[in-house]
Amino acid sequence: MPTRHSNAARTSNGALRAVKNDTGAASVEPFEDVSEHAAPNHAQHANGFRGMNGAGPEGSEQLDNEPHHEPLSPDDPFAPLPFNPYKGNRGLTRAWHAMKNSLAGFRVAIREESAFRQELTLAAILIPCGVLVPVDPVSRVLLLGSVLLVLIVELLNSSVEAAIDRISLERHELSRRAKDLGSAAVMVALGMCLMTWGLIVGPLIVHWIKAWL
Repeated sequence: MPTRHSNAARTSNGALRAVKNDTGAASVEPFEDVSEHAAPNHAQHANGFRGMNGAGPEGSEQLDNEPHHEPLSPDDPFAPLPFNPYKGNRGLTRAWHAMKNSLAGFRVAIREESAFRQELTLAAILIPCGVLVPVDPVSRVLLLGSVLLVLIVELLNSSVEAAIDRISLERHELSRRAKDLGSAAVMVALGMCLMTWGLIVGPLIVHWIKAWL
């Protein structure tokens, strides 16, 4: 009977053990509960390598409550950009390198882009006319700005085309669409330039023609 009681007690909570007293009779004594020591190990195995940080039970609970963030993939838009050694210049050095790169861009556009050469020739004619025409300062800014806008959009269109050709020279629907959209932007800029000059300079030309006649 004592043995049965000790086995039942050991089975119930694992905190009792059977011992023999001085008279030789079996009795049951409580011993230190191993569940308190096994719990951290179980939690440590459940949390993986979290126990290696030296955090106790309270630290483990705090880590469990913290949100887990997966590492960003290179294709993620919020992933940090790779290190660019050309972005390390500051102050006057950065301005000097930016000016050299801009002049190099102008040289490439003049040498490689026939559309930019045509528009640059048109700008060489219209800009002096915009400076000499007798209009108010706001109208003068609009005349000169519309011409410069055509050059700006053409440069951006050329840069988009160069980037697409850098990726691939094969015919692709998306490549064709990107180049068509750039050409459409140039056409809108040319239309804006024509409209600005027609509305501002057109009445002056009509007035001069009537005065001569």
